[in-house]
Amino acid sequence: MLEMKILAIVTVTVLLFMGQSCNTKTEAKQENMKTNENELNAIFPKGEKGSEEWFTGNAYPTSLVEADSILTTVAGNVYFEPGARSNWHTHPSGQILIITDGIGYHQIEGQPIEIIKKGDVVKCPPNVRHWHGASHDVGLQQLYVIPNTEKGIVAWKEAVTDEEYSNLK
Repeated sequence: MLEMKILAIVTVTVLLFMGQSCNTKTEAKQENMKTNENELNAIFPKGEKGSEEWFTGNAYPTSLVEADSILTTVAGNVYFEPGARSNWHTHPSGQILIITDGIGYHQIEGQPIEIIKKGDVVKCPPNVRHWHGASHDVGLQQLYVIPNTEKGIVAWKEAVTDEEYSNLK
């Protein structure tokens, strides 16, 4: 009987300690989230900095699915630091963007800039000039999917000017 009481006291003490420890970790995590609310949660490795020929600012593209003759689709991840963006470009078979974190902009030529954020899916039509990238203050993480690569993958154009990038109407 004494052993059961001691076991019960030890069990309760351990549970109380664990609960306090969990609360401390939860509070620390919440505090960390508050102080780092503009940092993105990376799903894939950041990769190498993208070419200045194709990006303004710091953008980090990472290929996830290489082009082949069977699936004829490429997919990858791009992390854009705040203010970073792609050049104008087109895709012969279009492109799908899946925004996995952050806030950014997407624009099809001749249309207003759209604000894109985590959870958004954007379809870029075939052979239509467009650009995409992070907002001024918050980075952007996106997956891209380009189908029918036998038609080509991307045709890069000129850089998006600061005036174009800031033209949020």
